[in-house]
Amino acid sequence: MAGLRLGPLLRYVDWDTGGSATIWVEADRPCTAEVRCADGAGGSVRTFQVAGHHYALVPVTGLTPGSTTAYEVLLDGVRVWPLAGSAFPASTISTPAVAAAGRAAPGLRVTFGSCRQAAPPAGRHGPHGPDALDTLASRLASDPDEVRPDVLLLLGDQVYADQLSQETRQWLAARRDLRDAPGAQVADYEEYTRLYDESWLDPEIRWLLSTVPSLQMFDDHDVVDDWNTSAAWLAEMRATPWWQERVLSGLMSYWVYQHLGNLSPAELAADAVYAAVREGPDGTDALRAFAAAADADPGSVRWSYRRDFGRSRLLMVDTRAARVLAEGGRAMLDPAEQEWLRDNALAGHGGYDHLLIGSSLPWLMPPLIHDAEVWDAALCRGERGPWWAQIGEDLRRRSDLEHWAAFPASFAALSDLIEEVGTGPRAPATVCVLSGDVHHAYVAEPRIPSTARVFQLTCSPVHNSIHMVVKWGFRLGWSRAGRWLGRGFSRHGRTGRPPLSWRRTGGPWFGNQLMTLALAGRSARLRLDQARRGRKGGAAARLVTVLDRELTAAD
Repeated sequence: MAGLRLGPLLRYVDWDTGGSATIWVEADRPCTAEVRCADGAGGSVRTFQVAGHHYALVPVTGLTPGSTTAYEVLLDGVRVWPLAGSAFPASTISTPAVAAAGRAAPGLRVTFGSCRQAAPPAGRHGPHGPDALDTLASRLASDPDEVRPDVLLLLGDQVYADQLSQETRQWLAARRDLRDAPGAQVADYEEYTRLYDESWLDPEIRWLLSTVPSLQMFDDHDVVDDWNTSAAWLAEMRATPWWQERVLSGLMSYWVYQHLGNLSPAELAADAVYAAVREGPDGTDALRAFAAAADADPGSVRWSYRRDFGRSRLLMVDTRAARVLAEGGRAMLDPAEQEWLRDNALAGHGGYDHLLIGSSLPWLMPPLIHDAEVWDAALCRGERGPWWAQIGEDLRRRSDLEHWAAFPASFAALSDLIEEVGTGPRAPATVCVLSGDVHHAYVAEPRIPSTARVFQLTCSPVHNSIHMVVKWGFRLGWSRAGRWLGRGFSRHGRTGRPPLSWRRTGGPWFGNQLMTLALAGRSARLRLDQARRGRKGGAAARLVTVLDRELTAAD
């Protein structure tokens, strides 16, 4: 009898008609996976196999718009979800109401964050404090009247392939000799599956992901710290005996566990890789060939994607695999990816009220750090000679100087696009760049002559920590003294001033946290919740609201 190994995860929910969804599961053997909803909706599909694991992305059809319905999962006709004796509420699928014009109602609640190391097993306290996602799940499960997000946006570092828990290191040590490279890091596909098991089998997270739709994008730790920092970095990694298996396994596992669920049923039906993986008894070779092609030629695949939620548009941008690394023409996005971003931002301009750009890496950073990254990029391309270029490369790796600012032409192109989208009578009410990565949260606003309100909304980590020295550095980066130091970097690198200026209008906040952006009509409201330890007496962790702000109100 087939058993449920992992999942279910509620992934895509249709906002055009409100009638369909997809649910991802992993079984322990080949079988037919089926979803049955309380209102009669449902769907079934045969599992596909990758590296001895069995997966299904079940299309659910016949859902009623504007409804919430409980569902169950069956494998070969036997119910495996909800788990027997579960204390959690029923997993549900909520669909948007559809207006008379055939479009979903405009209200949307997006909860987002990044950088989540798996919470430790029950009974053991980890080093990072309470998990914000765990805490959100507990709040939603305990209070049926609590308003749930319409979508959970996970902006990178869903798993850490290079920073493993005590339990996973012990598991690896029983499997292979950790004295051999890559040591206590993930080496292959099977070891990646362990990371997802550890993260997604957490009872609170498992229930949350079964009932709140999620959209996801990788960042560096999903593969390795500083992934694709520079051409020199990549050449060194490719020369190691373990890198090829690591990057292929990372891309393969991302495709299976994260990427597939980002796609609509129509996109899945048109996906040649998905068809190839499913058509035979074992899709491993087809998926591995795809990953090898994606690694060799990043332009051959697009990880970025677009989702429209009524009159709100989300463009999730790949800021890792789509890079151009040659020093003479470094770019955060290759030309095709940049064109995709521009085309999708301007398509139907005037037909949406809010544009959300999901970028794992912040566009607007603390000014000192921005200037340092632009300066370092100038050094690396030889503006001050070969000796300084060598220093610049070392600094880039040691200090993670590889955000949008480290790709000055890409920073300028994104800034120009945002200003173009946000200007004129057909401009949306807001343009928000949603980011994580930097282990603190803040709100920044550019000084540009736009009609729309433009924001950089950064929220990180969900469950991680930050060294005190780094925390001090971020505070300095936003200070007046930091701006003065940044001008010194600009003079030395002969870089001039940035093409725009910006100011911090919220934060910085440090801790495990989640942001929620509530959109309704042309209004937008932002909330930041932090996970705090329970009070004395063993009370559970709780979410504390530290910011609740109307973004579209006049200053």
